[in-house]
Amino acid sequence: MRKILDAILADELDAIGSLDVPESYRGVTVHADEVAMFEGQATKDKDPRKSLHVDEVPTPELGHGEALVAVMASAINYNTVWTSIFEPLPTFAFLKKYGGRHDQPFHVVGSDLAGVVLRTGPGVNSWKPGDRVVAHCLDVQLEHSDGHSDTMLDPEQRIWGFETNYGGLAEIALVKANQLMPMPNHLTWEEAASPGLVNSTAYRQLVSTNGANMKQGDTVLIWGASGGLGSYATQFALNGGATPVCVVSSPEKAEICRKMGAELIIDRSAEGYKFWKDEHEQDVREWKRLGAKIRELTGGDDPDIVFEHPGRETFGASVYVARKGGTIVTCASTSGFMHQYDNRYLWMHLKRIIGSHFANYREAWEANRLVAKGKIHPTLSKVYSLEDTGQAAHDVHRNAHQGKVGVLALAPEAGLGVRDHDLRAAHLTEINRFRGV
Repeated sequence: MRKILDAILADELDAIGSLDVPESYRGVTVHADEVAMFEGQATKDKDPRKSLHVDEVPTPELGHGEALVAVMASAINYNTVWTSIFEPLPTFAFLKKYGGRHDQPFHVVGSDLAGVVLRTGPGVNSWKPGDRVVAHCLDVQLEHSDGHSDTMLDPEQRIWGFETNYGGLAEIALVKANQLMPMPNHLTWEEAASPGLVNSTAYRQLVSTNGANMKQGDTVLIWGASGGLGSYATQFALNGGATPVCVVSSPEKAEICRKMGAELIIDRSAEGYKFWKDEHEQDVREWKRLGAKIRELTGGDDPDIVFEHPGRETFGASVYVARKGGTIVTCASTSGFMHQYDNRYLWMHLKRIIGSHFANYREAWEANRLVAKGKIHPTLSKVYSLEDTGQAAHDVHRNAHQGKVGVLALAPEAGLGVRDHDLRAAHLTEINRFRGV
């Protein structure tokens, strides 16, 4: 591994193909024999620092259409939090169903990476050892007809590092070759690793015809607008000629949205919104109060699109505040999976609810291309070592973070990997606007 890292740091990538791939490597794992460790605890009390381990794991055999990547940096997503607290179910059920190499008593987690291709398997023609890459997290077989119009509809579609093994929070990762995309040359390893999952997800959810199909002039309500997903949705709205209404939970997060160029901001903590009277009943008056606040900010417009991902806590309000004929598009449920809303406001006002899950390869490629062109920027706020991945996941679980949280794998320090210094200099303020917040 030392020789591989030395070649990467020296930018002698042509030598990578001649170097031996190690028989094992360090990866962040959860263990099958620990899935009951949090039984009886409330979700908020489950601690990823107790369940995430850094283990030496055997390097998996390379199959047809696959690649092994030396991971320089990765990032934390909420699916790693779910994996670490074994909710809504332990991911070993996914690995068992997938079978083969993936069905192990350990699960190497992580759904982002930036690094260098080490080896490619039979049938791989577009990538070679030494290529600098990032990876999107769609693992798909394409053996079924349903996947050929939109790969996200394939019955065997999985999220790499969550529903498959050998993910990106490790020194080496196993990917399908069609997960790979060119690394943006103006970014560091950790910056390049951070957009993959959330940028692609936000692109499909908001921009793509498979999602909300946002157009110029739309008003877009964005929950968690300074977070991992919301920070990219805010950028897409601004770039696409829409007007984002950014919902945040603190003055600091509001200021981040202003730095991105957003003007209409709701600090839900300062406003004191409580959408639930108790565990069983929602407060319609709070829905109405939120709607009035939005119209106050927009000059009377209701949202054309509501960018949803908190789930249970906010979904009733989201359905209510969307304009007549509007769209609520959802990709997650970080506050709970069982949603409740008043269906009268959906059917009588001709609104639509769209489910959106990650992105197909084309959508992920387009989203990455915008990053590479300097049109969309990383939202990296903090970087951890591989050994501190548990703390990084804990911070995300507790919402004690901004934007994206990065993790260094093979990279010995932050700030490495930049090739296009001119493009970087042109966008350095935007690249760094989440740092240290």
